[in-house]
Amino acid sequence: MEMNQYLEVFIEESKEHLQTCNVQLLELEKNPEDLSIVNEIFRSAHTLKGMAATMGYEDLANLTHQMENVLDAIRNSKIKVSSLILDVVFMAVDDLEAMVFSIAEGGDGKREVSEIVQKLAMIEKGESLGSLKAMDEAAAAVMEAETAVTYHPEYDQFEQTVIQQSKEQGFQCYEISVTLREDCLLKAARVFMVFEVLEKCGEVIKSIPAVNVLEEENFDQSFLVSIVTIESQEDIKNKILKVSEVHNVSVRLVELEKGKEQPSINHDINVPSRQEMPERQPNKMEETSALHNAKKDERKEPAPSKQAAAGNKTIRVNIERLDILMNLFEELVIDRGRLEQISNDLNHPELNETVERMSRISGDLQNIILNMRMVPVETVFNRFPRMIRQLARDLNKKIELEIVGAETELDRTVIDEIGDPLVHLLRNAIDHGIETPEIRRQNGKPEEGTVTLKAYHSGNHVFIEISDDGGGISREKVLKKAVSQGVVTEETASSLPDRQVYELILASGFSTAETISDISGRGVGLDVVKATIESLGGSITIDSELGEGSTFSIQLPLTLSIISVMLVEVEKEKYAIPLSSIIETAIIKKEDILNAHNQKVIDFRGKVVPLLFLEDVFEVAKREEDEFHSVVIVRKGDRMAGLVVDSFIGQQEVVLKSLGNYLTDVFAISGATILGDGQVALIVDCNVLIK
Repeated sequence: MEMNQYLEVFIEESKEHLQTCNVQLLELEKNPEDLSIVNEIFRSAHTLKGMAATMGYEDLANLTHQMENVLDAIRNSKIKVSSLILDVVFMAVDDLEAMVFSIAEGGDGKREVSEIVQKLAMIEKGESLGSLKAMDEAAAAVMEAETAVTYHPEYDQFEQTVIQQSKEQGFQCYEISVTLREDCLLKAARVFMVFEVLEKCGEVIKSIPAVNVLEEENFDQSFLVSIVTIESQEDIKNKILKVSEVHNVSVRLVELEKGKEQPSINHDINVPSRQEMPERQPNKMEETSALHNAKKDERKEPAPSKQAAAGNKTIRVNIERLDILMNLFEELVIDRGRLEQISNDLNHPELNETVERMSRISGDLQNIILNMRMVPVETVFNRFPRMIRQLARDLNKKIELEIVGAETELDRTVIDEIGDPLVHLLRNAIDHGIETPEIRRQNGKPEEGTVTLKAYHSGNHVFIEISDDGGGISREKVLKKAVSQGVVTEETASSLPDRQVYELILASGFSTAETISDISGRGVGLDVVKATIESLGGSITIDSELGEGSTFSIQLPLTLSIISVMLVEVEKEKYAIPLSSIIETAIIKKEDILNAHNQKVIDFRGKVVPLLFLEDVFEVAKREEDEFHSVVIVRKGDRMAGLVVDSFIGQQEVVLKSLGNYLTDVFAISGATILGDGQVALIVDCNVLIK
């Protein structure tokens, strides 16, 4: 039986079952007496075991079987749930995830798991937990000894050829061993920065451990990179040492022995390119749910049946194909608008009827295309509870994670990129925001700190907020460090508002060891976070209150290029305001406008709403004031504003086009669109105006 046709389904379903195990194990820790949770984990493990055995992945099946035995003993009341037992089960799930990712990347799914299998067997037999602790201490001693061992990479025939040809052209190949500091919390971020430095020096040809292992921080403190470059050893070493939290760098020249072919090696080596570090999978596939009974008899060829046909109703589509489809549809929307304009001008009954029908059909088609690309942010959020549990245990803190708005949908391309910045911000909040239980008691706070992860839509943007009820950020300490490092001058520092002061910690080079101790650790890895978010067309802001906590707010574009807008006119200029930002439109009298704190406001349904005249915002030539004003009431979160325009044109669906590289910083404009009559209308960014 040919198994390759089922490989994609096996990988996706395995990831789903392992995610279920992670989520339910966290629930079990909170409710150790609830056997229904154990049964849920057991079912996922049992299904995974059957699928792995059917596909021929014996190591994966054997480890799952041993984990299944422990779960069976728990549900039969032979052993009681404890944190130490769950730690071992979590370690088993980590190994299973590593095997599945290995298979997804073309590997054989094999992994050395004898130690974890031995621990699970001890738990199943009811042996003392002290034995497990002794094993952990022994393993830690071995690991500590292994960290001192230097990697000795071996090169395959292709890599040897690359090195040899590069040398003939005047380049050299160096093996660069990098060791991070023991207290480095954001290892993946530092690895990313090291690779960024190296890729400016030359071409990276090998990495040990593999790039995906480095991204997931599944390594100790050291890693090795082989690079072909024209720069000197000393220059490369000095450049890497400038990366914060790098403890040591050693550079060795690679000399290949002529005529001697090196043996193949067992390391899972991945050759990173410039694009590979940010994205583990260059060809991202659109995830769709798929049902497949993996426990089929290997000896029998599956016969086609109605039942089998009914189950095969999903396919996986490469995201690049969806991009092409979206681009074609954007052009169709522009032509549709033009056709509607011509139809209105000619006023031909049959033409009008045909255009209306085409508009309805293309509207339905548009919704389908957009929904195909949308993914709930819970696909990213789901991995955080497990991470926070482990960090809280490592730091001896009590932390509760609250997730709000996990059903909020984002475009798939943004979902793929936002995971790492959120990991860094959450770790920052846990390690440096939330205080220890002792300090929280002294400050009159509950011992358990709270970190809130919230997502919501506002206009044509999605906002993700990470809030903590920890110690907050000290304005004085941030300014002191910023002045000492030359980030700002003393004269400028005194006049900066609080929000701008807090955002200084996002500056490149601000996250140093001294900063960690002086400024409650704020800034660790945040330069990398800011760069990633801005590369997505987003922005990050920080609010904090000393002693009360901090909120990091990320604003991201939906990246949906077709949006519904209200077209308005200011003088002879046309502007488009996204419908998703609009509460309602109104006509107000001139005498209804009031003044409060040097700001023109109106009373809107019992609330004071500030007015913004778009003719002033965009510096349009003013005309004589009318007795009445047309106002568009917009909102961002719980804040509102009234945009004063000359007149309303009407609702329309438009294609959002970028203003290009030369107009990246135009205030309050998120893009432009081509209207049906060929005119260009600028799209107003209401979120910026409300700020």
